[in-house]
Amino acid sequence: MPKTLLRAASAILLTLTVLNAPAAYADEPAPVAVTVNARAALATVPETGIGTNHAIWDTHLGSDETADKLKDAGVKLLRYPGGSYSDIYHWADHTAPGGYVAPNTDFDTFMRGVRRTGAQAMVTANYGTGTAEEAAAWVRHANVTKGYGIKYWEIGNENYGNGHYGAAWEADDHPDKSPAEYARHVVSYADAMKAVDPTIKIGAVLTTSANWPDGIVAAGDAGTWNQVVLSTAGRKIDFVILHWYPGALDKTSHVPDMIQLTREQIAKYAGPGSERIGIAMTEFNTGSSSAGTTTQPGALAAADAYATLLANGVFTVDWWNVRNGIGPVKEVEGHTDYGDFGLLSSATCTSDGTVCEPALNTPFAPYYALQMMSRFARPGDQFVRAAADEPKVAAHAARRPNGDLAVLLINTSSDTSYPATIDYSGFTPASGAPTVLTHTNGATAITTSTTGTATTQTLPPLSLTTIVLRPASPQTGLPDPPGRPTASDITDKTATISWPATSQGVKYEIHRQNGVISEQLGETTGTSFTVNNLKPGTRYTVNVIARGSGGALSWSSPPLTFTTGTPATSSCSVRLANQNDWASGYVGAIEITNHGAPMNGWTLTFTWPRRWQSLGSGWSATWSQTGSDVKAVNEPGNGSLPTDASTTIGFVGNYSGPNVLPTVFTLNGTVCRTQ
Repeated sequence: MPKTLLRAASAILLTLTVLNAPAAYADEPAPVAVTVNARAALATVPETGIGTNHAIWDTHLGSDETADKLKDAGVKLLRYPGGSYSDIYHWADHTAPGGYVAPNTDFDTFMRGVRRTGAQAMVTANYGTGTAEEAAAWVRHANVTKGYGIKYWEIGNENYGNGHYGAAWEADDHPDKSPAEYARHVVSYADAMKAVDPTIKIGAVLTTSANWPDGIVAAGDAGTWNQVVLSTAGRKIDFVILHWYPGALDKTSHVPDMIQLTREQIAKYAGPGSERIGIAMTEFNTGSSSAGTTTQPGALAAADAYATLLANGVFTVDWWNVRNGIGPVKEVEGHTDYGDFGLLSSATCTSDGTVCEPALNTPFAPYYALQMMSRFARPGDQFVRAAADEPKVAAHAARRPNGDLAVLLINTSSDTSYPATIDYSGFTPASGAPTVLTHTNGATAITTSTTGTATTQTLPPLSLTTIVLRPASPQTGLPDPPGRPTASDITDKTATISWPATSQGVKYEIHRQNGVISEQLGETTGTSFTVNNLKPGTRYTVNVIARGSGGALSWSSPPLTFTTGTPATSSCSVRLANQNDWASGYVGAIEITNHGAPMNGWTLTFTWPRRWQSLGSGWSATWSQTGSDVKAVNEPGNGSLPTDASTTIGFVGNYSGPNVLPTVFTLNGTVCRTQ
């Protein structure tokens, strides 16, 4: 070919390449914007945060290899003797009538493994078929005779599953299976067990928000399970027990309300000093064999849930369980999922022998999720707010006592590698490549590298990525962080925030968490501050930060969450009653009272607090819903509402997550007092 023709052909090829260039990049994803706010502090990582369950049907429960695997995963709490087996297990003779007890799974063997793991133990005393005396003898053997020093003792497992609400899977020999009977026994168990060792902590079983049978009042009961148990046994317990099997991989948005509603129940029903009562999630698993339990989607959901639960103040999250055995087998994201809810392979096979799990103790993907969690958020670290603008990417962050910051990014996309840009507030990272820990789909280890920058990273599909950053300047001479704030004199628009004085602080800043953004509400040289211009019926989370004489800022205080009320006086009042609940919906009755001038026609409005709530139907008014806003307009026969007269309307409210009831109602445009 002549040179001129060659040049012409090259020019045409170059032109075509340039013209087609946009198509080559059209499918590349836009960068995910991640925001980390080190001033918006959440809970401190507890020593017992990363936990799992051991079960007495697992022959390898006490082996050194098992203990070493769990230690390498960073497990710090081990629960025994295993779920519903707890209510048939008798520790003294190591029997569980009606169930299988494997060799080498007795209590002392379990404790040998606990010590080798470097963890604490949590023991579930037998409520279903046991006695308070049997439980007290167990405490004596463990803490007096053997000197194990076990702090945490549960009373029973899922005792609401004893048939009282219909379904029955938990053993319970008591003729009375009500929450009142369970609560009375919790008191007697606590008295007997603490008489042996007053230092132990006693836990009582609660239902988990929006999970059956939460919210249901059975015939003859004075209230829901939680209300009755806390009202009777609250003064005797030190923590409450939740179990959560969400059945899906995208339910972590439920966690803040789930935990907040539990705290509100404790505060309302458990009596004086209830703030001492902690919350433990002693069984957690995705509960979704269809989406994968031993493969990467389950691992990503596990890491997201552990981080969210711990950031919201749960003191332990315990995976179900170390070994569970093969279940339904399928292919998930290019890998065999064995339908096993364990962390480690038990090397079991399907009933027809056609499929077997890998070799004994082979870690499944969720094992690496716990391992990543233990490297991301270590005991004593403080969770801080983080968020991403891409729904398929979850972000978490934790500040370390030495000033370092760790950021965990979870990419749940099956096929997209996302570039991420990270913006920091309240923290300036040092220059240079950070330390990056990564676990990807099908990987058999967490890799460590120095790649990317503090502000730019690439997130592989189906991956866990932890970035560890050093601060740009030494973290010396900072004021001590203020202690936990409290709120008092809360009205519909104001609240007084108080906190303990701290050394070196000459001023204090009060910051509200507005999502991942901090909004400074004010500053003072004192140790209290009255916040004004708040919105009625709104939940607020605030932190206090100390500022030193040179301008250096402390870490944030622990978070304070409070909810404003409605006007103390108004021309109208509203009373909402949940008349009948079935754990996914309820019948609500709204009593409206007019305290102002007579009305000839009225409109009541309110907004659902959460996106998973909706109006099912309504009566005694014309009901409608637009977005999250609900409107009820009088019918022709009940439009007249004289002064101090009342009318009652009703509705069915549906929910698929924690049911935060609406508290702010307006009548003809006026905010009412909610009773």
